[in-house]
Amino acid sequence: MHDAVIVLTTVPSPELGDAVGRALVEERLAACVSVQPAMTSFYRWQGAVTRDTEHQLVIKTVLARVEAVCARLRDLHPYDLPEFLVVAVATGDPGYLAWVTESCGV
Repeated sequence: MHDAVIVLTTVPSPELGDAVGRALVEERLAACVSVQPAMTSFYRWQGAVTRDTEHQLVIKTVLARVEAVCARLRDLHPYDLPEFLVVAVATGDPGYLAWVTESCGV
């Protein structure tokens, strides 16, 4: 059994994505953070439909680190309410899943 999860969030710039990714990996809160290319996001915020350019972060971590990842993202993130979605990993390569766990210091 494993406890790997994927956390999704978005940031307004690739530079912030790099900073967040580096911090999460250096602090052993994530095994890997992938900063995706620019995408267009449409969403409703404060009563208006908004269009922004954002970068998705795909954060590979373990369930035991989710609360700490969330807290750290709140510290580093400029949004009032950043996206924070946790996706369970049903299965994966056993070696990769072990690496994720080890990289997170668990």
